[in-house]
Amino acid sequence: MTDKKSDLAGPGISTYEEVDKILPRNYEALLGPKERMKALFKIKNFIEENLCRELNLFMVQVPLIVTKESGINDYLDRDGSRTPIEFPCGLGLEKRIEAQVVQAATKWKRMALKQFGCEVGEGICTDMRAVRKDYFLDHDHSAYVDQWDWERVITKDMRNLDFLRDVVERIWSVIYEAGQMVKKDFPRLDTDKYPDIPKKLEFFHAEEILERYPDLTRKQRETIMVREVHPAIFIIGIGYVLEDGYPHEMRAADYDDWITPTIKKNGKQFHGLNGDILVWNPVTKRRHELTSMGIRVTKETMVQQLKEAGQEHFLQLPYHQAILNDEIPLSIGGGIGQSRTFMYLLRTAHIGEVSTTVWPDVLKAICKRKNIHVLE
Repeated sequence: MTDKKSDLAGPGISTYEEVDKILPRNYEALLGPKERMKALFKIKNFIEENLCRELNLFMVQVPLIVTKESGINDYLDRDGSRTPIEFPCGLGLEKRIEAQVVQAATKWKRMALKQFGCEVGEGICTDMRAVRKDYFLDHDHSAYVDQWDWERVITKDMRNLDFLRDVVERIWSVIYEAGQMVKKDFPRLDTDKYPDIPKKLEFFHAEEILERYPDLTRKQRETIMVREVHPAIFIIGIGYVLEDGYPHEMRAADYDDWITPTIKKNGKQFHGLNGDILVWNPVTKRRHELTSMGIRVTKETMVQQLKEAGQEHFLQLPYHQAILNDEIPLSIGGGIGQSRTFMYLLRTAHIGEVSTTVWPDVLKAICKRKNIHVLE
C-alpha cells in the first residue's frame, strides 16, 4: 500500500526525472506566443465580467503586501511548511514595518467585505498576484501565483451543501462558456486532437472517493476519478479527517469550514462545506486543479478547527479576533487559478506557456527538448 500520509503535503512531484516523464512527447502548441496572449486576455476579460455577473461581485484592488502582525497572510496548509517571504519596509521609521508578500488573499477578502460595505448576496472579486516560494517548480506549479480571488456575503441559512453546489455550478458554467468563446475566436483551438471541455460538472464527497479507492493515495484517487469516472469534478469536504485516519488534503484551519457535519450516507456522517474543482488535462494526461473554495468558518467552527490543528494561539491575531467578535460577515469564497485555467482552456503542456516567471535551468532544458517554449 502507498504511504498516504506523505501524499498530503505539497505538490506530488519531487524530481525533474518525474517531470520529464510527465510532459508530452511530440508536443506542438495550438497557438503561438502572440496569438496565445491575445486569447488569454480574451478569456481573462470574459471570466472577470461573467464571474461578477453570476455571483453578484465587483472588482476591487487587492494587496500584494500585508503586515506580519495582522495574521491576514495565508499559510496554505495546516503544518506551516509553506512560509511567506518576509522583509522590513518603511525607510526612516524608528522601527520598520515587518511585512510579508501574500501567498493568497483568502483572509484579507473576508475582512474587505466590511471595508467595501458589501450587503448579503453581494461580494468582491480580485485580480490577485502572490508569491509562493516553497513550491517544487514543475509543469503546473509556479512560484508566481495569479488568481481570481473572490468573496461574497452570506447568511447563516445559506451555510449548506445545496448553496455551495449552486455557486460551484455557476463558476463552472463561466469557465465552460469561456472555453466555447475562445474556440470561436481562435479556430485552431477547435481541434479533434483533444476532447471538448465537459459541460457538466459532477460532485463527489472526499469520503465517497476514499470508499471507492481505499488503497490509493489522495492524488491517485483524484487522477482515476477525472480520468475514468468524469473529466470534471468537484470534491467536497477537504480538510476533515476521513475514515482512513487522514484528511483528503491538509487545509488551513481558519478560513474554509471543513468540520461542520453535512449529510449522512450509508450510515456515515460526512463533514465539510468546501471543496476543489479538478479536471482531466488531455495534454499532460494528468489531474489538473482549477479552484479551491468554500463556505467560511463561523467563530465556533474556527475555534474547533484551530484546536484540532494545534493552532489556538492564532486566536489572538486581529483577523481571528474580528471573526470572534462578529465584526466581519459570514461569507463564501474561493480562488480560481488564472494561469491554471488559461493552461486548461488553451491546451498548453506547461504553465510557463501562459505565465512569465522564473524557472530552473533543468526544467527549461526539459521543455526545450520537448518543443515546449516557456515565456521568460
